[in-house]
Amino acid sequence: MSTYDVIFIGAGPGGYVGAIRAAQLGLKTAVVEGRATLGGTCLNVGCIPSKALLHASHMLHETQHNFAKMGLTGTTGVDWKQMLSYKDDVIGQNTGGIEFLFKKNKIDWIKGWATIPAPGQVKVGDTVHEAENIVIASGSEPSHLPGVTVDEKTVVTSTGALTLDRVPDSLAVIGAGVIGLELGSVYARLGSKVTVIEYLDVITPGMDAEVARTFQRLLGKQGLTFVLGAAVQSVAVKDGTATVTYKLRKTEAEATLDADIVLVATGRKPYTTGLGLDALGVALSPRGQIVTDAHYATSVKGIYAIGDAIAGPMLAHKAEDEGMAVAEMLAGQQGHVNYDVIPGVIYTHPELANVGKTEEQLKAEGRAYKVGKFSFMGNARAKANFAGDGFVKILADKATDRILGAHIIGPAAGDLIHEICLAMEFGAAAEDIARTTHAHPTYSEAVREAALACGDGPIHA
Repeated sequence: MSTYDVIFIGAGPGGYVGAIRAAQLGLKTAVVEGRATLGGTCLNVGCIPSKALLHASHMLHETQHNFAKMGLTGTTGVDWKQMLSYKDDVIGQNTGGIEFLFKKNKIDWIKGWATIPAPGQVKVGDTVHEAENIVIASGSEPSHLPGVTVDEKTVVTSTGALTLDRVPDSLAVIGAGVIGLELGSVYARLGSKVTVIEYLDVITPGMDAEVARTFQRLLGKQGLTFVLGAAVQSVAVKDGTATVTYKLRKTEAEATLDADIVLVATGRKPYTTGLGLDALGVALSPRGQIVTDAHYATSVKGIYAIGDAIAGPMLAHKAEDEGMAVAEMLAGQQGHVNYDVIPGVIYTHPELANVGKTEEQLKAEGRAYKVGKFSFMGNARAKANFAGDGFVKILADKATDRILGAHIIGPAAGDLIHEICLAMEFGAAAEDIARTTHAHPTYSEAVREAALACGDGPIHA
């Protein structure tokens, strides 16, 4: 039996980051992980491998559409086996890096799947480990859709979509959220005919409406077809071909769609199977999330939870910040996460990024606000790089000019958003960004121009 100050259950972004922070603060720390490699869903079958395929497929798109314009000749085909090998190599580098960090910080990796037989105890296999504190960072798993059986061959989740044995001629995507659109855009670039079926009447629910409309238009130009307001009834597989049956919500008309592969991307749910939470009396929400207080404590003393297993956006960086915060709290410090400044990113091309309030939310709140907007068509760097689609939108308080939110669709949006995150964290006004010198030529100038648009107006529009 081993005794620890804290045991984290799960080595995803929340668990491994929290463990490293706890070890840095002098706590004897262990992490339980049953997967053969560290990093959780994100590094193994989520964020990282999907970004590798997004990058590779975008490079193919550039060769097909923009190389000739720049005087570059030659053609490039797709070696799918090699592309998957590249993806796997990226995964290996990242997961191996975490294993090195565990050794560097003297964190014990307890290999296997955890149960919690009692407060202060974590059982892995036949061995019980004692810990003053237990942090559940068990992550999430794909949600299932009634009438749809996933076999990870013809009907797949994001996990199966990352390991297909071929590029399908046709792909049906159920769900127009982040996962479905990222992977849908990958296969569209690789030559698949992609149709996205979404229950709601808009894509990327909850996103700023103007950005969502622009996004749908640009994805349509890239070859994605959308069927909105459609409720999937069933998916039948026969002779290697899937038939999706759906019903249009407005008319009740039923229709079918045949596809080589069906990607079910209808969201994710907390993964707490096997932990023994019911027997312990750990409170869960109706959605299966572990209920926690402001300090990530569950209803059982000494047991905490973070990341996808609790309420809030299922984002790796949210889990990381919670992991650091709970580690600091356990070490007697004041850990904190500002949930008003957590960015979201969709890594398609163009990228989308957002932080803070949308226009729709501000209107619903009756908040007086102003909008500063600037198109990337007015940005010299973007035009030179064939990346002029999209815009930066900054929302600021009408009276104080304090930034309330920002929405970017365009090149490097996922990086540009952090200038605004930092500004919001420090309570900055749009004028503070507008009066800060930005290097020329850079994409970041579009952010400054949008900030200028909150005042007297942009320079290059």
